[in-house]
Amino acid sequence: MAEETIFSKIIRKEIPADIVYQDDLVTAFRDINPQAPAHILVIPNKLIPTMDDVETGDEAVLGRMMTVASKIAREEGIADDGYRLMINCKQHGGQEVYHIHLHVLGGRPLGPMLSRG
Repeated sequence: MAEETIFSKIIRKEIPADIVYQDDLVTAFRDINPQAPAHILVIPNKLIPTMDDVETGDEAVLGRMMTVASKIAREEGIADDGYRLMINCKQHGGQEVYHIHLHVLGGRPLGPMLSRG
């Protein structure tokens, strides 16, 4: 069984967060260390540690994460100019919290995704 994370506590509202969306499958909240003017995390309410832990039964929640990201981008006013969606996986992918989360980033030109070098 995967260990509980800080995100689990945010879902249950046991610790404060600026939640912008929540339903039975996902929760979305503003990142506490934003890397762009708009930086929101969309997470499944079910603890899935990494993308490697996703199973066929998780397809509905992953789809909901995408539709909620699109809804949030429109509400945040970043949809017209464009935005970036990003999921990090494990250490080399830059994952810091082992509860999958979709970063919704926008509000300025974001440049290349990776440094060229």
